[in-house]
Amino acid sequence: MTLPLEKRWEIYPPIPPDIDQALTSYHPLLRQLLYNRGIQDADSAKAYLEISGSLYDPFLLSGMNIATDRILKAIDEHEQIAIYGDYDVDGVTATALLVKVLRKLGAEVNEYIPNRFEEGYGMNKDALDTLYANGVRLVITVDSGIRSPIEAQYARSIGLDLIISDHHEPKNDLPPCLAVICPKQVGDLYPEKNLAGVGVAFKIADALLRKRPVDGIKSEDWLDLVAIGTVADIVPLLGENRTLVKAGLDLLRRGQRPGLYSLARIAGLNIQTISARDIGFCLGPRLNAAGRLDTALLAYNLLIAEDLASAGMLAQKLDDQNKQRQTMTMQIQHDAEVLVDQYPDDYLLYAAHTEFSMGLIGLVASRLTETHYRPSIIASIDAKGEFTRASCRSIPEFHITHALDECSDLLVRHGGHAMAAGFTVLTENLTKLVDRMREIAHRDLAGRELRPVLTADKEISLRDYRGEELRAIYENIQRLEPSGMENPGALFVSYNLPVDGYKAVGAEKKHLKLKVKDGPVTFDAIAFRQGHWEKHKLEKIGLLYSLEVNEYNSNTSYQLNVRDLKLS
Repeated sequence: MTLPLEKRWEIYPPIPPDIDQALTSYHPLLRQLLYNRGIQDADSAKAYLEISGSLYDPFLLSGMNIATDRILKAIDEHEQIAIYGDYDVDGVTATALLVKVLRKLGAEVNEYIPNRFEEGYGMNKDALDTLYANGVRLVITVDSGIRSPIEAQYARSIGLDLIISDHHEPKNDLPPCLAVICPKQVGDLYPEKNLAGVGVAFKIADALLRKRPVDGIKSEDWLDLVAIGTVADIVPLLGENRTLVKAGLDLLRRGQRPGLYSLARIAGLNIQTISARDIGFCLGPRLNAAGRLDTALLAYNLLIAEDLASAGMLAQKLDDQNKQRQTMTMQIQHDAEVLVDQYPDDYLLYAAHTEFSMGLIGLVASRLTETHYRPSIIASIDAKGEFTRASCRSIPEFHITHALDECSDLLVRHGGHAMAAGFTVLTENLTKLVDRMREIAHRDLAGRELRPVLTADKEISLRDYRGEELRAIYENIQRLEPSGMENPGALFVSYNLPVDGYKAVGAEKKHLKLKVKDGPVTFDAIAFRQGHWEKHKLEKIGLLYSLEVNEYNSNTSYQLNVRDLKLS
C-alpha cells in the first residue's frame, strides 16, 4: 500500500431555477456556491455572507452560574486557582485564555498542562495531589475531564473543588464535581453543540465578565485565541463557531498579540491577510509541535508573551521543533506502513511499537487513514511494557469512539469524537483489544465501497476565467471564508488540461509543481503531497482544485491548489 487510493469525484447538481432566482442579486458562481452549502433564500444568504450568526448567552450552558459564582468567590477570598489544560492547540489556547482573563479579574491563578509522555491525556491523581500541596483549592479543566469520573471523585476526596469544562462526548454519568460545562451533556440547552474546548473556555470568560465587568476589558479581546484553537481542533465551522473564527481572524490580523505575530512571521505568513487555512496548515502544527515532542508549555508561554523579543525566541524554538517533528513523523509513518502491509485485507489499520513517539502517533494515524481510507490505530508501547497508548483516526463510515465504547471493559481510559480518539490499555490486553476492534470494523464496513470522495462545486473551463472575470471569481470565492470542517472552501474540476511542464519539489520531493493550459490561458498549480506523479507521463490531465492567490517576492498571481489529479 504505497500509493493513495483513487478518489471518486462528485460534482454538485446545478442550482434549480427557482433558487437561482431567489439569489439573483449575487454573482452567478456565488449563487451556485451558496446553494451547494444548503442556502436557498436571500435572508439565509445574507446571514451567511455577513457572518451574523448569534453569539449565544453563556448562561444557557448547564452549570455556568454555579461555576462562575465559585470562581468569583475564589477571587474574592484569594484562593489559588489552577487551569488544568491539555497539550494540543485547543487545550493550550483555552488555558492561556482563561489564565489571562482570570488575572485581569484579580485572580491568583496558574496553568497546569500535563506532560503527554509522563502523564498522558486528562487529569491524573498525582497532578491533583501536587496542586493541592501547592495551595490550590479550585481546579478548572479545559478541553478535558468529561470522561474522568475516578479523578473527579479523587479531587473531591482530597478537598479540591473541581469545575470541568470540556467539549468531548460524555459517557454514561457525568463526573462528580462542582459543575460540568459541556454543551454535549444530556439536557444542556446551549444551541451550539460543536464548540471547541477553547470555545467553551471563552464562554466561561464571557460569563465572568458579564457578572463582574472590568473597565477596558471585554471577552472579545481573546477571540484570536478562540480562532486558533477552534480551527486547529477541526470542529465544524458553522453557526457560532464560524462567527467566533471570523471575529478572531479580524483580531489576529491586527497583529496585537506578540506570540501569534511572531509565529506568523517565522512561518512566512502575512499577518494582515491570515486565513483559517493558514491556521490549519502553518500556525497550528507549530503550536502543536511543542506538546508532541516535549512539553506544551513552550506553546503556552508563546501565547501569553507580552513582548516581541521573548515571543520571537519562542517562535523560533517552535519552528525548529516543527521541523524535527516533520522528520520524525516521516520515519514513523514509514515503519508503520511496513507493519500495516502485513495485513493488507484488514478493514482497520493497526501498528504498534515501543519506538513510536507518543506525541506523533496521531499524525501518523491521520496520514494512514488519509492514504488508505481505513480507520487507523497507531500505538506506542511504554518502555516497561505495562501500558500502551494509542491514537485513532477514522472515516465517516466508522464512528471510532463508539467502537472503543464497545471495548471499554478492556481499556484503562478512552475518549474522543467520531473521527478521532485515543485510549490507554494494559499491554497484556492489547492483542485482545485489536482483535475485537478488527471484528467491529469488519462488521460495520464489510461490503461497503470504501473509497474517498471529493466533491467539487462546479466543473469549469479555465479559458473562461481571465482578467476581471477571474478577479470577480476569486473575490466571490473569498466570501465563503472562514471555511473549514462542514463548511468547505470552493473546489472546482477542469478536465482535459494539457500539461506544460511539471516537477517534484520540496523536502523529499513530496510535492508536485506544474503548469497547465486551457486554450490561451496558462495556470501554475501546486499539488501538495503528490510528488509521486513525477514518475508518470503527464500530458493531459483532469484536476480537482481550489483557486488561490500566490504571493512571492512581492508579486501576486493566481494559482491552482490541486487536491487531486487524474490522467485524461
